[in-house]
Amino acid sequence: MNLSDLVPAAGSRKNRKRVGRGPGSGHGKTSCRGHKGQKSRSGGGTKPGFEGGQMPLQRRLPKRGFTNIFQERYSVVNIGALDKLEETAITPEILVDAGIIKNQKNRVKILGQGDISKPITVKAHAFSASAKGKIEKAKGSIELL
Repeated sequence: MNLSDLVPAAGSRKNRKRVGRGPGSGHGKTSCRGHKGQKSRSGGGTKPGFEGGQMPLQRRLPKRGFTNIFQERYSVVNIGALDKLEETAITPEILVDAGIIKNQKNRVKILGQGDISKPITVKAHAFSASAKGKIEKAKGSIELL
């Protein structure tokens, strides 16, 4: 088996239809667009949501809800992911360097899924009750930032 032996399944690939190439092709003259009208013209057609001049649905429906600009966003990390790290003192910077969380702009919340086998000190902005219990049970400590 070679990469050069790979071929598509029979009948799965078709040549594109070449229209407007004379009467002998069967797709000449109007190029499969019918006669006259908006859809036959180059660039013709309507934009998505256009309803023939009637007020479109997205404008008939009311706006709803709002975005809370004071909302605190959290990056969540489970206890099981912390157990894989070799550090004994874990901070948000270490989690970013390890690739566990993406950006440091969000606050960090530790959740209790998974188990922890070694005592560690965890610095984060929030902890779930189960995460707090598991860290303290493993003789570790938590620090709120």
